[in-house]
Amino acid sequence: MGALRYAFPRASRLLKTDDFSSVFSLRLGATQGPFQVLARPNDLGHARLGLVVGKRTDKRAVVRNYLKRSAREAFRLHAAEFGGIDFVVRVRERYGRAQAAANRTLLISLMHRAARRCASS
Repeated sequence: MGALRYAFPRASRLLKTDDFSSVFSLRLGATQGPFQVLARPNDLGHARLGLVVGKRTDKRAVVRNYLKRSAREAFRLHAAEFGGIDFVVRVRERYGRAQAAANRTLLISLMHRAARRCASS
């Protein structure tokens, strides 16, 4: 394994509506706890991440931003394991700092499960 990169570059993000729509339309994913993870293979050779945290999750932007930061950090540390897959992570319920480490582990396991479903289809 090479040196850790601490950036989350634009190339690792899903930015366009069409990118999100293509992942949503394929509907390969896994759901557990506060997360729904959808995945779709891409031709880029590296994984990309899109996040959806609605106002229903929490009215306060600071909480929604924390949930997104937490999910981004988990993805960033494990992105090399996924290869060419686009992920959309929908956070369905809020969690605090006490549950953050356990939820990051859960998120990575859901991403692996969704990636296996992409590979088998």
